[in-house]
Amino acid sequence: TKLDNVSDAKSSVASVVADHMNPNSAISKERSVYFGFDQFDIKADQAAVVERQGKYLAVNGALKVRVEGNADERGGREYNLALGQKRAEAVARSMKLFGSKDAQIEAVSFGSEKPKAIGHDEASWAQNRRVDITYQGK
Repeated sequence: TKLDNVSDAKSSVASVVADHMNPNSAISKERSVYFGFDQFDIKADQAAVVERQGKYLAVNGALKVRVEGNADERGGREYNLALGQKRAEAVARSMKLFGSKDAQIEAVSFGSEKPKAIGHDEASWAQNRRVDITYQGK
């Protein structure tokens, strides 16, 4: 019937979710860029994440992200804040190479204040040396 067709059309439209809000998309799943100890250069194995996020922002000009730099617990507070900022700015700069705009990206540092892992070993520290890309609003 016509009503069934309208209902089917509405449900298929309603099921379309933007990638940054879809927990199954690579845009949602891969939002962290990891760094070596005392480093802020983007490693080759992390470049695809930056490229995917940068290109996604480029085609979705209304979206904004906060690029959040983090460091492991080693090093002083000021040093870790500075290192986190350098990491955030490196990711932001690289995302812009793929077409995202200055106004879409805010680079901030949390230093060692927001650890992903709480252990005091290399495996935990490796998880904490990162930049997280957080989408703002909807």
